[in-house]
Amino acid sequence: MASRVKAALIGGTGYGGAEILRRLLFHPRVEVVRVTAADNIGKRVGEVHFNLAGLTDLRFEELPPKEAAAGVDVVFLAMPHKVTAKVAMELFDLPVRIVDLSGDFRLRSAAEYREFYGVDHPAPERLGTFAYGLPELNREAIRTARYIASPGCFATTIALGLAPLAKTGLLKGPIRTVAATGSSGSGANPQITTHHPLRAVNLRTYKPLSHQHQPEILQTLHDAGGGEVALEFVPVSAPLPRGIFASSFVDVPESVTEERLAKAWRDAYANEPFIRVVEGRFPEVVAVAGGNYVEVAYKLSEAFDGRRSVVCFSALDNLVKGGAGQAIQAFNVMMGFDEGETLREPGLWP
Repeated sequence: MASRVKAALIGGTGYGGAEILRRLLFHPRVEVVRVTAADNIGKRVGEVHFNLAGLTDLRFEELPPKEAAAGVDVVFLAMPHKVTAKVAMELFDLPVRIVDLSGDFRLRSAAEYREFYGVDHPAPERLGTFAYGLPELNREAIRTARYIASPGCFATTIALGLAPLAKTGLLKGPIRTVAATGSSGSGANPQITTHHPLRAVNLRTYKPLSHQHQPEILQTLHDAGGGEVALEFVPVSAPLPRGIFASSFVDVPESVTEERLAKAWRDAYANEPFIRVVEGRFPEVVAVAGGNYVEVAYKLSEAFDGRRSVVCFSALDNLVKGGAGQAIQAFNVMMGFDEGETLREPGLWP
């Protein structure tokens, strides 16, 4: 076997870092040589991520970015937005590839970043230089990329649910989406919105009509062929650890038929290894939790006042296809590896 790619993970103590390690430690083409963090310094990986106990001797180190990246081929960045961009800026002059799981390099517009992330981007000239790491819609750009901006969890769920309409020219006008997400999307550090006694018996919205993934979704759908669209997005905190379930409502002409929609979904995803177009039922989180798969489906309404509505359903695991798994999928494409390496196993049932 050819020599393995050497990888470093910066920001390894969160849930995203745990999922990256769970996959990369068993990737036959990768050797994880270094894991850094801002907390739990000196502890073995298994002392923080209990599921990895005994599987690696790696310890969490506190190192400057350039030292963390010394001698490796690729750096995975698994830190919060606003923090990640400043770390990435210290790596640009090194001969390393970057896979960034934060939102800091997904948008091409500095003005939109300022509006939705609340700060000026520290390296606006770098916006647009990262390949957007959604293989189903951007595979060719990923193949030749040096830097990848891995998509957000909501953005992946919603965009993949709507992409068949965008690709066939049927996505125009307003989109109205409600999407429920699990508590792991809020990160490993507990807070009132993830505190079990409140989360386990509750549904609540947050950032309605102003979530930071909103411009990312619109940018992605436009790139996929969507027309002039507007998005009204209401995220919901759900009482489950993993998973996102999205329902998106779109108006289409009265002439649109069930057969046309079936062809649109079939053509969009016929050759995609991680997309399931489900029939005879609708997507469910339990069918994808723990795995890198996405379930999608649609429902066409009866005609009313010259229009019809299509409801686009999609479900995925926010930590895998919505996070670390997708980052590894795009990394595999970038490196010319088998795209499904260390990602093919299904999730748990139930």
